[in-house]
Amino acid sequence: MSATGDLPALVECWFTDRLMRQRGASANTIASYRDTFRLLFAFAQERLRRPPSKLSLADIDASFVCAFLDDLEARRSATARTRNLRLTAIRSFFRYVSFQAPAHSAHIQRVLAIPAKRCDKRRLHFLSRTEIDAILSCPDQSTWIGRRDHTLLLLAVQTGLRLSELVSLNRDAVNLGHGAHVRCVGKGRKERCTPLAKTAQRRLCAWLKEPRTRSATALFPNMHGGHLSTDGVQSLLNKYVAMARGKCASLR
Repeated sequence: MSATGDLPALVECWFTDRLMRQRGASANTIASYRDTFRLLFAFAQERLRRPPSKLSLADIDASFVCAFLDDLEARRSATARTRNLRLTAIRSFFRYVSFQAPAHSAHIQRVLAIPAKRCDKRRLHFLSRTEIDAILSCPDQSTWIGRRDHTLLLLAVQTGLRLSELVSLNRDAVNLGHGAHVRCVGKGRKERCTPLAKTAQRRLCAWLKEPRTRSATALFPNMHGGHLSTDGVQSLLNKYVAMARGKCASLR
Protein backbone atom coordinates (compact mmCIF):
# COMPACT_ATOMS: atom_id res chain seq x y z
CA MET A 1 0.00 0.00 0.00
CA SER A 2 1.17 3.53 -0.72
CA ALA A 3 2.08 5.93 2.06
CA THR A 4 -0.94 8.16 1.42
CA GLY A 5 -3.50 5.61 0.22
CA ASP A 6 -3.13 3.03 2.97
CA LEU A 7 -5.49 4.48 5.59
CA PRO A 8 -8.75 4.67 3.56
CA ALA A 9 -8.20 1.14 2.22
CA LEU A 10 -7.37 -0.23 5.66
CA VAL A 11 -10.43 1.36 7.25
CA GLU A 12 -12.68 -0.05 4.54
CA CYS A 13 -11.20 -3.55 4.85
CA TRP A 14 -11.41 -3.41 8.63
CA PHE A 15 -15.15 -2.67 8.52
CA THR A 16 -16.16 -4.94 5.65
CA ASP A 17 -13.74 -7.85 5.97
CA ARG A 18 -12.70 -7.99 9.61
CA LEU A 19 -15.75 -6.74 11.51
CA MET A 20 -18.59 -7.80 9.22
CA ARG A 21 -17.37 -10.93 7.43
CA GLN A 22 -14.88 -12.52 9.81
CA ARG A 23 -16.15 -11.50 13.23
CA GLY A 24 -19.82 -10.97 12.40
CA ALA A 25 -19.92 -7.91 14.67
CA SER A 26 -23.34 -6.70 15.74
CA ALA A 27 -24.96 -3.65 14.20
CA ASN A 28 -24.54 -1.75 17.47
CA THR A 29 -20.79 -2.50 17.59
CA ILE A 30 -20.31 -1.42 13.99
CA ALA A 31 -22.32 1.76 14.60
CA SER A 32 -20.21 2.58 17.67
CA TYR A 33 -16.95 2.05 15.78
CA ARG A 34 -18.28 4.07 12.84
CA ASP A 35 -19.09 6.99 15.13
CA THR A 36 -15.58 6.83 16.62
CA PHE A 37 -13.94 7.19 13.21
CA ARG A 38 -16.41 9.85 12.13
CA LEU A 39 -15.33 11.93 15.13
CA LEU A 40 -11.67 11.07 14.55
CA PHE A 41 -11.77 12.19 10.92
CA ALA A 42 -13.60 15.40 11.85
CA PHE A 43 -10.86 16.12 14.38
CA ALA A 44 -8.20 15.41 11.76
CA GLN A 45 -9.90 17.76 9.30
CA GLU A 46 -9.76 20.55 11.86
CA ARG A 47 -6.28 19.82 13.22
CA LEU A 48 -4.40 18.71 10.10
CA ARG A 49 -6.43 20.60 7.47
CA ARG A 50 -6.82 17.48 5.35
CA PRO A 51 -9.95 15.53 4.41
CA PRO A 52 -10.18 11.83 5.36
CA SER A 53 -9.34 10.75 1.78
CA LYS A 54 -5.96 12.49 2.06
CA LEU A 55 -4.95 11.07 5.44
CA SER A 56 -2.19 8.49 5.77
CA LEU A 57 -1.61 5.93 8.48
CA ALA A 58 1.39 7.94 9.67
CA ASP A 59 -0.95 10.87 10.48
CA ILE A 60 -2.81 8.81 13.07
CA ASP A 61 0.03 8.38 15.53
CA ALA A 62 -0.03 8.02 19.33
CA SER A 63 0.21 11.76 20.02
CA PHE A 64 -2.63 12.47 17.58
CA VAL A 65 -4.86 9.80 19.16
CA CYS A 66 -4.16 11.17 22.65
CA ALA A 67 -5.02 14.68 21.46
CA PHE A 68 -8.26 13.36 19.95
CA LEU A 69 -9.25 11.64 23.21
CA ASP A 70 -8.44 14.75 25.24
CA ASP A 71 -10.53 16.83 22.81
CA LEU A 72 -13.51 14.53 23.37
CA GLU A 73 -13.35 15.21 27.09
CA ALA A 74 -12.70 18.93 26.78
CA ARG A 75 -15.06 19.95 23.99
CA ARG A 76 -17.74 17.23 23.99
CA SER A 77 -17.76 16.66 27.78
CA ALA A 78 -17.20 12.95 27.21
CA THR A 79 -16.84 10.85 30.34
CA ALA A 80 -13.84 8.62 30.98
CA ARG A 81 -16.03 5.65 30.08
CA THR A 82 -16.89 7.17 26.69
CA ARG A 83 -13.24 8.06 26.14
CA ASN A 84 -12.24 4.45 26.79
CA LEU A 85 -14.96 3.22 24.44
CA ARG A 86 -13.52 5.36 21.60
CA LEU A 87 -10.03 4.10 22.42
CA THR A 88 -11.29 0.50 22.22
CA ALA A 89 -12.44 1.08 18.63
CA ILE A 90 -9.10 2.62 17.67
CA ARG A 91 -7.19 -0.24 19.28
CA SER A 92 -9.29 -2.78 17.40
CA PHE A 93 -8.43 -1.07 14.12
CA PHE A 94 -4.70 -0.92 14.87
CA ARG A 95 -4.60 -4.58 15.93
CA TYR A 96 -6.01 -5.41 12.51
CA VAL A 97 -3.50 -3.08 10.83
CA SER A 98 -0.59 -4.75 12.63
CA PHE A 99 -1.13 -7.81 10.41
CA GLN A 100 -1.86 -5.87 7.23
CA ALA A 101 0.96 -3.30 7.40
CA PRO A 102 3.89 -4.81 9.35
CA ALA A 103 6.21 -2.09 8.02
CA HIS A 104 4.45 0.27 10.47
CA SER A 105 4.89 -2.04 13.49
CA ALA A 106 6.63 0.48 15.76
CA HIS A 107 4.06 3.16 14.93
CA ILE A 108 1.20 0.72 15.61
CA GLN A 109 2.72 -0.48 18.88
CA ARG A 110 2.86 3.07 20.24
CA VAL A 111 -0.85 3.54 19.54
CA LEU A 112 -1.74 0.19 21.12
CA ALA A 113 0.25 1.16 24.21
CA ILE A 114 -2.06 4.12 24.98
CA PRO A 115 -3.62 3.22 28.35
CA ALA A 116 -7.31 3.38 29.15
CA LYS A 117 -8.29 6.05 31.62
CA ARG A 118 -9.24 4.81 35.05
CA CYS A 119 -12.59 5.91 36.37
CA ASP A 120 -14.83 5.27 39.35
CA LYS A 121 -17.79 2.99 38.89
CA ARG A 122 -20.82 4.79 40.17
CA ARG A 123 -23.51 3.00 42.12
CA LEU A 124 -26.70 2.65 40.11
CA HIS A 125 -29.70 4.45 41.54
CA PHE A 126 -33.32 3.49 41.03
CA LEU A 127 -36.45 5.59 40.71
CA SER A 128 -39.20 5.27 43.27
CA ARG A 129 -42.80 4.68 42.23
CA THR A 130 -43.62 8.33 42.99
CA GLU A 131 -40.74 9.53 40.77
CA ILE A 132 -41.77 7.19 37.95
CA ASP A 133 -45.38 8.37 38.10
CA ALA A 134 -44.24 12.01 38.07
CA ILE A 135 -42.22 11.48 34.88
CA LEU A 136 -44.92 9.43 33.14
CA SER A 137 -47.49 12.14 33.80
CA CYS A 138 -45.49 14.79 31.91
CA PRO A 139 -46.01 13.85 28.21
CA ASP A 140 -49.06 15.61 26.72
CA GLN A 141 -51.18 12.65 25.65
CA SER A 142 -53.50 14.85 23.59
CA THR A 143 -50.76 14.95 20.93
CA TRP A 144 -49.19 12.17 18.84
CA ILE A 145 -45.69 12.91 20.15
CA GLY A 146 -46.92 12.93 23.73
CA ARG A 147 -48.62 9.54 23.33
CA ARG A 148 -45.49 8.13 21.69
CA ASP A 149 -43.25 9.42 24.45
CA HIS A 150 -45.56 8.19 27.21
CA THR A 151 -45.69 4.70 25.69
CA LEU A 152 -41.93 4.63 25.19
CA LEU A 153 -41.21 5.67 28.79
CA LEU A 154 -43.78 3.24 30.16
CA LEU A 155 -42.27 0.36 28.20
CA ALA A 156 -38.76 1.34 29.33
CA VAL A 157 -39.83 1.36 32.98
CA GLN A 158 -41.73 -1.91 32.74
CA THR A 159 -39.22 -3.96 30.73
CA GLY A 160 -35.85 -2.46 31.65
CA LEU A 161 -34.67 -2.60 28.02
CA ARG A 162 -31.39 -0.92 27.16
CA LEU A 163 -31.72 2.34 25.26
CA SER A 164 -30.22 0.81 22.10
CA GLU A 165 -32.71 -2.06 22.32
CA LEU A 166 -35.63 0.28 22.89
CA VAL A 167 -35.00 2.53 19.88
CA SER A 168 -34.38 -0.43 17.55
CA LEU A 169 -37.74 -2.09 18.25
CA ASN A 170 -40.11 -2.62 15.34
CA ARG A 171 -43.87 -3.02 15.54
CA ASP A 172 -43.68 -6.77 14.97
CA ALA A 173 -41.52 -7.12 18.11
CA VAL A 174 -44.66 -6.70 20.25
CA ASN A 175 -46.91 -9.72 20.84
CA LEU A 176 -50.16 -8.82 22.59
CA GLY A 177 -51.76 -12.26 22.39
CA HIS A 178 -51.61 -15.00 25.00
CA GLY A 179 -48.47 -14.47 27.07
CA ALA A 180 -47.99 -10.87 25.88
CA HIS A 181 -44.35 -9.95 25.53
CA VAL A 182 -41.84 -7.81 23.66
CA ARG A 183 -38.99 -9.51 21.80
CA CYS A 184 -35.58 -8.01 21.08
CA VAL A 185 -32.00 -8.93 20.27
CA GLY A 186 -29.77 -7.18 22.78
CA LYS A 187 -26.13 -6.91 23.76
CA GLY A 188 -24.07 -9.97 22.90
CA ARG A 189 -26.66 -10.95 20.25
CA LYS A 190 -28.85 -12.42 22.97
CA GLU A 191 -32.49 -12.74 22.00
CA ARG A 192 -34.88 -12.30 24.86
CA CYS A 193 -38.59 -11.97 25.46
CA THR A 194 -39.85 -9.75 28.26
CA PRO A 195 -43.41 -10.22 29.59
CA LEU A 196 -45.68 -7.20 29.53
CA ALA A 197 -47.83 -6.08 32.44
CA LYS A 198 -51.51 -5.25 31.89
CA THR A 199 -50.88 -1.49 31.91
CA ALA A 200 -48.19 -1.77 29.24
CA GLN A 201 -50.38 -4.10 27.17
CA ARG A 202 -53.26 -1.62 27.12
CA ARG A 203 -50.99 1.31 26.28
CA LEU A 204 -49.22 -0.58 23.47
CA CYS A 205 -52.52 -1.84 22.07
CA ALA A 206 -53.77 1.75 21.80
CA TRP A 207 -50.45 2.96 20.39
CA LEU A 208 -50.34 0.31 17.64
CA LYS A 209 -53.75 1.52 16.44
CA GLU A 210 -52.38 5.04 15.88
CA PRO A 211 -51.95 6.11 12.23
CA ARG A 212 -48.40 5.37 11.09
CA THR A 213 -46.02 8.11 10.01
CA ARG A 214 -45.08 7.34 6.40
CA SER A 215 -45.88 3.63 6.92
CA ALA A 216 -43.16 3.43 9.57
CA THR A 217 -42.16 -0.02 10.80
CA ALA A 218 -40.39 1.36 13.90
CA LEU A 219 -42.37 0.94 17.11
CA PHE A 220 -41.44 4.47 18.20
CA PRO A 221 -40.77 6.42 14.99
CA ASN A 222 -39.55 9.97 14.65
CA MET A 223 -41.40 12.57 12.61
CA HIS A 224 -39.89 11.21 9.39
CA GLY A 225 -40.89 7.59 10.06
CA GLY A 226 -37.42 6.33 11.00
CA HIS A 227 -36.15 5.03 14.32
CA LEU A 228 -35.55 7.51 17.10
CA SER A 229 -31.89 8.15 17.87
CA THR A 230 -30.43 7.47 21.31
CA ASP A 231 -29.63 11.18 21.59
CA GLY A 232 -33.25 11.98 20.79
CA VAL A 233 -34.51 9.74 23.58
CA GLN A 234 -31.99 11.23 26.02
CA SER A 235 -33.21 14.69 25.07
CA LEU A 236 -36.90 13.92 25.57
CA LEU A 237 -36.17 12.15 28.86
CA ASN A 238 -34.22 15.16 30.15
CA LYS A 239 -37.14 17.38 29.16
CA TYR A 240 -39.69 15.31 31.06
CA VAL A 241 -37.47 14.89 34.12
CA ALA A 242 -37.05 18.68 34.26
CA MET A 243 -40.85 19.04 34.12
CA ALA A 244 -41.37 16.35 36.75
CA ARG A 245 -39.08 18.10 39.25
CA GLY A 246 -41.87 20.58 39.95
CA LYS A 247 -44.13 17.72 41.07
CA CYS A 248 -41.59 15.49 42.80
CA ALA A 249 -38.96 17.12 45.00
CA SER A 250 -36.77 13.98 45.22
CA LEU A 251 -35.96 14.26 41.47
CA ARG A 252 -33.88 17.32 42.25
